[in-house]
Amino acid sequence: MPQSIEEITQRVRKAGEFIPLLNNEIKKIIVGQDYLTERLVLSLITGEHILLEGVPGLAKTTSVNTLAQTIQAQFKRIQFTPDLLPADLLGTQIFQPKTGEFTIKKGPLFANIILADEINRAPAKVQSALLEAMQERQITIGGETFPLSYPFMVIATQNPIEQEGTYPLPEAQVDRFMLKLKIDYPSKEEERTIMKRMTSSNGHAQVQKIIQPEVLLKAQETINSIYIDSNLEDYILNLVAATRNPETQNLPKLANLIQYGASPRASIFLHRLSRTYAFMQGRGFVVPQDIKSIGFDVLRHRVILTYEAEAENICTDDVLQQIFDTVEVP
Repeated sequence: MPQSIEEITQRVRKAGEFIPLLNNEIKKIIVGQDYLTERLVLSLITGEHILLEGVPGLAKTTSVNTLAQTIQAQFKRIQFTPDLLPADLLGTQIFQPKTGEFTIKKGPLFANIILADEINRAPAKVQSALLEAMQERQITIGGETFPLSYPFMVIATQNPIEQEGTYPLPEAQVDRFMLKLKIDYPSKEEERTIMKRMTSSNGHAQVQKIIQPEVLLKAQETINSIYIDSNLEDYILNLVAATRNPETQNLPKLANLIQYGASPRASIFLHRLSRTYAFMQGRGFVVPQDIKSIGFDVLRHRVILTYEAEAENICTDDVLQQIFDTVEVP
């Protein structure tokens, strides 16, 4: 029997009771960075991967570590370096002389939340090994395949300003990340609070583990029941279509600026995340603002610009702004 919007909203509010508690725990450690923490919680609820881009010192690693401490789950931080090998992530086979057999020693990817620090410093073989885990939720060692436990999410960071000793991420791997966030500096008042907190004797608060994986599963089941109108689904499809064929959405000027548009994953993630964003607001239905709120983060790493755009110092966010300003909102 179909549920009414009121019934869905009641379920959403009950299933989302953990969100204010989670935000309170995170704010014990993190000052400001509301955009970052909100997106990390979105990623946690959906169980998808996220790419963080920002200069050093903006609390990227601290935010991920804090989020992991609130969950009854295993957290591993992997520092990516040019000499990293696939076995350093996946694990390896070890020969046992007494038995004459090989045993499996599992690597750090066999955890629930993975922080891939400076992911663009590792070579292609390591990226390829990580790709299977991200996409298939499984790891293969010596011909034997091991499924990864739930939840499994990779939160990767990269430094946009330092290019020496880095390897550009393959487009196929970048597309696996649900979101790409650009982290900015804190405000003056936020930085004042950070400065005082980190120089005081009680500057290191303790975070409580308040979430079980079962709570996240229940939240996902509830999110799948959130109502999204067919007109909003058309709006999502029109936004993605505007990145591929701008002329069809009255954006002919963008045709020479976009080389490749967003993949179908963009439509899938926009659909899922708009529901998840409504869930975080305590609503049983999606409104256009939900799509707009997460649209840039879903699309910015899936749209490839032309050399002409780069020559004119036009970035992806500039192009996306024109798309969101032009495509008609239902």
